[in-house]
Amino acid sequence: MQSITYYQEIISSHFNSLILEKDPKNLYEPIRYILSLGGKRLRPVLTLMSAEVFDCDCQNALAAATAVEVFHNFSLIHDDIMDDAPLRRGNETVHEKWNINTGILSGDAMLILAYQYFEAYEPSTFRELAKLFSKTALEVCEGQQYDIDFVTRDDVTIPEYLKMIEFKTAVLVGAAMKMGAIVANTSEENANAIYEFGLNLGIAFQLQDDYLDAFGNPKTFGKQVGGDIIENKKTYLYLKAIEFANDDDKEQLLHLFSIQPNDNSDKINSVKEIFNQTGASEATKNAIENYTLKAFKTIEIMNISADKKAILKAFGQKLMSRDV
Repeated sequence: MQSITYYQEIISSHFNSLILEKDPKNLYEPIRYILSLGGKRLRPVLTLMSAEVFDCDCQNALAAATAVEVFHNFSLIHDDIMDDAPLRRGNETVHEKWNINTGILSGDAMLILAYQYFEAYEPSTFRELAKLFSKTALEVCEGQQYDIDFVTRDDVTIPEYLKMIEFKTAVLVGAAMKMGAIVANTSEENANAIYEFGLNLGIAFQLQDDYLDAFGNPKTFGKQVGGDIIENKKTYLYLKAIEFANDDDKEQLLHLFSIQPNDNSDKINSVKEIFNQTGASEATKNAIENYTLKAFKTIEIMNISADKKAILKAFGQKLMSRDV
């Protein structure tokens, strides 16, 4: 196995050389554009890393990794349309740079392209990859719908929220890792274990994103700190605060999440204070740790060498110590 930087360089070089010079230009240019914006590209890196965990040359998993990243960016184009978001990774979103119809159609084309990349594999591998991909893609859509539904609901529960982030975010992390395992033709037990590793790490990652959105360093986080509070999003922090709050704090929190002031700084500070004093902040940090430890437990049941188990654990620890 190589360093994460090594896999990132392979993915970066691959996407820089990806040829999508086709007509009509207004269909394919937005696809080239969104893929060129880069981002962390965590999911395709995990596919390459997973393949090598199970003694397969990561280059063999490049087509599957491409499918994962193309699908992820397809979902971002459509998410940005639904959220009416003006920026993605500091640049104009596709529907702002072109228009909504182009964003919808180019996104649709990306979903189809993602499936095409699996055609690089033998029929049995193709079948397993496509089966996992179809299940995952549908779950991501279900997770997005749950997220939309929660905006207008005042009775969202912690289990419902965890299910939403599992489907919207974590299943694609788990699938990315299992695809590497499928390409490596490892045992079903190993493939399922690394899926669970990715799934639990994905939940921890999203919970940490919730936490950093409120308490992250503005210089390193990469997004506006307090964005979820401004948008009145019912995150894990919010739900835990509602659960733990006394009547006065609960009433204040419900009020703060019902307004959209011109200046949000006081609102953000007040909400963060309630998150801290109710214990919601600490509960969120505990949940992040618990899901991370749950991910680490699955490493132990994998039939791989001790040094590879150590590398997977180190990767998880690094991911969970991030401030971006």
